[in-house]
Amino acid sequence: MTRERIKAYEKIRKALTEAPLLLMPDWNIPFELYIEACGDGLKASLHQVQIIDDKPTEGPICYISRQIKQTEARHGAIQMYFLCLVWALEKLHYSLDSSAFEVMTDCNAMKSLLNMKTPNRNMLRWQIAQNSHILTM
Repeated sequence: MTRERIKAYEKIRKALTEAPLLLMPDWNIPFELYIEACGDGLKASLHQVQIIDDKPTEGPICYISRQIKQTEARHGAIQMYFLCLVWALEKLHYSLDSSAFEVMTDCNAMKSLLNMKTPNRNMLRWQIAQNSHILTM
């Protein structure tokens, strides 16, 4: 094994054997809500950029996830992301109700759908749910 491989192995081993450091929320700093929806589940994590050791450092506050229900499995990709967003807003309402936050996702279609003039019934319900929060994308 080369030195590079040994170094990479040690880095991976260290990352797998140490728990990730969760930050305490600072209510004066905006949050970042990362969401991900895939065929088997919904995942979200709440992050914040805080000053640690005189450097701005992004760190996790909490992680949440759940399996997709059988009735939800028929949704399309965009609907799954909206479902994930609404679910995350419901689960993390205690942190997000009075705080500014930005949604981070790899689904660019969500931005245009949030601004739709005539959404379908599900999209309208999801728009109403997210409009009750201080949200940017």
